[in-house]
Amino acid sequence: MEALKYLSIAELVDQATAQGARISQIVLRDQAEQMDTEPQVLFRKMRENYHVMQESIQKGADPDIKSTSGLTGGDAWKLYSVYEKKQSLTGSFMAGAMWRALAVSELNAAMGRIVAAPTAGSCGILPAAIVTMQEEYSLDEYDCVMALFTASAVGMVIGNNASLAGASGGCQAECGSASAMAAAAIVELAGGTPQMSGEACAIAIKNILGLVCDPVAGLVEIPCIKRNAGGVTTAFMAAELALAGITSHIPADETILAMKRVGDTMPASLRETAEGGLAMTPTGQALNTRVFGENADAASCSSCRACR
Repeated sequence: MEALKYLSIAELVDQATAQGARISQIVLRDQAEQMDTEPQVLFRKMRENYHVMQESIQKGADPDIKSTSGLTGGDAWKLYSVYEKKQSLTGSFMAGAMWRALAVSELNAAMGRIVAAPTAGSCGILPAAIVTMQEEYSLDEYDCVMALFTASAVGMVIGNNASLAGASGGCQAECGSASAMAAAAIVELAGGTPQMSGEACAIAIKNILGLVCDPVAGLVEIPCIKRNAGGVTTAFMAAELALAGITSHIPADETILAMKRVGDTMPASLRETAEGGLAMTPTGQALNTRVFGENADAASCSSCRACR
């Protein structure tokens, strides 16, 4: 098999379809060959990542968890409580995905151990999606770990063609990419085809296209944590549509290039500098002062021009 280049979703879909395999299967084989190691070795490493994801969900749901800034913490527990009482407006499935996404993100804000998938700012989306699928459908751990290879391949394609960093592409590059990765993985776990995974990827990106990165006080907390909850719901929505046979009129690879162009035209104030969007609202500024004091400008990201 010719080595995968990870330059397009179409390549992943076509190769998997031609071989009658899942995307995860061809990616695992390819990575083992490229890294000159056994597939079992890479699988074990990915399984370790999955265990960290599971652990981060449990630790992040602690009712007493607080971020180092003191601005966030405890929201995952609130939603988990509603979920446990079966009082959720959206049902246990979606509520389960949302509290898990919040939990991982809140743990990240509290400087806990997480898997950046693909970034710390979007770290709750993929774990929440995979663990929710496992819990709701009693899936084998093996399949869940394999789905992470599909998600990783999608992330590699996005990284090679656009960006995974909020500083260069806005939050669409972080939560948008994570949502697309999760959507493709969900489809595979649900028994969908490689083509359906590609469609889900496209739909997810389209629905988060243009999302700015405007962290209050320059911290990965507000609005980042709740955007993770939104990102996982988008992933399930995209997967649901794709599994129903609904296709994206704009192919996945074109949506990725569109995301790149949108990110390139986004002003610096909306790319992680805390100089625009929610960060510059009166409340956002007050929170900035609360964290850093009256000399907030000197302490926050907005005083640094390194990423421009």
